Amino acid sequence: MGEVRLVTEGTNRHTPRSRRSAAFAVWYLRVVTFINFLSAVWVSLGQDVRRHNTENYFTPYLLTAGFASGVFTLFLAITMRRRKRAAWILNSVLSGLFLLLFALVMLLPEVRQYWQNWVSLALTAAFVVSLLLGRREFYAKGDRSNPRLAAVVAVGGLLVTSLVATLLVTVTNTAHDDYRSTFLDRWRYGVMRLVSLAADDSRFPGIDTPGWVDVTINVLSTLLLLAVLYAAFRSRRTVDPITEEDEAKLRDLLDKFGERDSLGYFALRREKSAVWSPTGKAAVTYRVVGGVSLASGDPIGDPEAWPGAIEPWLTEAREHGWIPAVMGASEEGGTIYARHGLDALELGDEAIVDTEEWGSVGHPPGKRSMLDGRAMRTVRQAYNRVKRAGYEVRIRRHEEIPDDEMAELLRKADDWRDGATERGFSMALGRLGDPADGRCVMLECTDGRGELRAVLSFAPWGPNGLSLDLMRRDRDSENGLMEFMVIELLQRAKEIKITQVSLNFAMFRSVFERGSKLGAGPVLRLWRSLLGFFSRWWQIESLYRANAKYRPIWEPRFMLFEKSADLLRIGVAAARAEGFLEAPGLPKWMHRKHLETKW
Repeated sequence: MGEVRLVTEGTNRHTPRSRRSAAFAVWYLRVVTFINFLSAVWVSLGQDVRRHNTENYFTPYLLTAGFASGVFTLFLAITMRRRKRAAWILNSVLSGLFLLLFALVMLLPEVRQYWQNWVSLALTAAFVVSLLLGRREFYAKGDRSNPRLAAVVAVGGLLVTSLVATLLVTVTNTAHDDYRSTFLDRWRYGVMRLVSLAADDSRFPGIDTPGWVDVTINVLSTLLLLAVLYAAFRSRRTVDPITEEDEAKLRDLLDKFGERDSLGYFALRREKSAVWSPTGKAAVTYRVVGGVSLASGDPIGDPEAWPGAIEPWLTEAREHGWIPAVMGASEEGGTIYARHGLDALELGDEAIVDTEEWGSVGHPPGKRSMLDGRAMRTVRQAYNRVKRAGYEVRIRRHEEIPDDEMAELLRKADDWRDGATERGFSMALGRLGDPADGRCVMLECTDGRGELRAVLSFAPWGPNGLSLDLMRRDRDSENGLMEFMVIELLQRAKEIKITQVSLNFAMFRSVFERGSKLGAGPVLRLWRSLLGFFSRWWQIESLYRANAKYRPIWEPRFMLFEKSADLLRIGVAAARAEGFLEAPGLPKWMHRKHLETKW
């Protein structure tokens, strides 16, 4: 039995006073951020703040009336909201030094006479006290490599940006004085502009640059600051993936409880990690993407032990400053997650087909197949057209396929893949032909000449079910080929002892269904029209239509989250996990792509 990984956190560490103090510290930084940005665009206000800060009285902690300082305080506010321990340490050190300096300055009579100084001192002291009282709330750990990475980014970034600044100064310098600036002079000028918004130009008589050059250098300094802050405060990026022992235990749980969730087998994706209940009877599988701890489907194992796995998963997420989220939970699983403080949002419905209602090939006289009837006329015609063209379907378990044939299937599947990215996270296995997945089912479709034209692969869903994992076909094959293969599977399900098949997930299905009915309200119709527009790129409505033709049972699936403010970040993390978006910074990450889904 594999090691049961648990994360413990004292339940008595938080008090109402510590929570209120932490909230005050976060809001203090937010207000300072707002005033800094406002001062940056409101010239007169910014001038007043800077004048008072240097001549009459000092302003509260980090209120310097500038865009760069606004970015700095905004970053601190965000990291403090995420309970980063490193952010608390930095704020405590800086604010403590500021408070000590202010206290010493207040000993001077000419400083004490301004009432504004007392306000600044009181606000800074209140912030320091709130940090001390709320220290227990800032527990999120960063990556151990962050300090070293931040130092490398700072040194390397300063070198690169200073050279860029020197180049800009060199090509735009219009000074015609007797003194000709040297490379070292121009480099020093660029560095001073990087570290200061207002360098003393009198120190550089041989340099005269346009105003936009100085602004560009200041922007470079802000970007460098952001890069250093990100490197210093980033969350732990990865955790240990499931081990062989973890996978063996998960397979044992799937053998016992796998029929409860059609997405259960996809928990075996090997880039996922697992957190176990104390008894080892349940586990939550997840992956960390962009600071989001993204779980998929329901917990694996005994439902009575689910809370024991959910609690340590949430604790681990909070300990590392990750945002916890669940994609594709069932109503039962979503209810359990909701009891642990997560909110639910219905994403859509899963299409589940009962194979008994489809009859079988050569069904007894007098017994009608689901394919019969006027309502199925279009589907029946498509099925018969493909069948008359000579296409045939072979159904086998993966373990029944010889190695050389499987290698050829893998080669064909790779050739037919749309793009280089292997998509899937919550509803796809992400591998094909692995020896450990012998119970998966492969459908191979050949044309009248015996050439392979399409493959479908299904993952096991308990002892008597299948869940669609992968679909690939030759783009030059007959239209309706996928429908033909699915119907063949449904009609021949008894050959492999299957009673239910999960075909696909239809996002926002209820919107399309209710929005097209008589009496639908204007908001619902508008929402349906908006989704229809985006379906031009992302197949939202077409997926619903493609599944509805099989008259499935629609089972709702939910996304679980803690705070509505995190939904955008969760959506981006889910898109990255599913393969719809590449990691930021890669050359092609913003290119529009047609989404390859399960269907």
